[in-house]
Amino acid sequence: MTQRRVILSGSTFEREIGYARAVVDGDRVHVSGTTGFDYTTMTISDDVVEQAEQCLRNIRAALAEAGCSLADVVRVRYLLPRREDFEPCWPVLRRHFGAVRPAATMQVCGLADPRMKIEIEVDARLPASPGAGR
Repeated sequence: MTQRRVILSGSTFEREIGYARAVVDGDRVHVSGTTGFDYTTMTISDDVVEQAEQCLRNIRAALAEAGCSLADVVRVRYLLPRREDFEPCWPVLRRHFGAVRPAATMQVCGLADPRMKIEIEVDARLPASPGAGR
């Protein structure tokens, strides 16, 4: 039987909307679309690059709680309201994912709050336990 576990970040969005920051389902970790809000203060920068950095800090925290890291990411989705905001984020994304090379998609779409300039969603796999036969 596959075990399912939810991870909460403390974001007011999770409580108000009714979702988890991440769900661990067996060896898979699904991290919800994560914005550039600092969830401890519920503040957000006006700068898209800083928002991308904060997204990745938030994602890294959820992955760590699940038992993995950015190195275990197999899929990433970038959601931005303005396509011209994507390229300035490339150095940040390359620094975090350049060695990992997950499958990736970028989509231009509206986000829930006009202050949000980027949202990042990832899927990862938990590392194999020693002796697990993987």
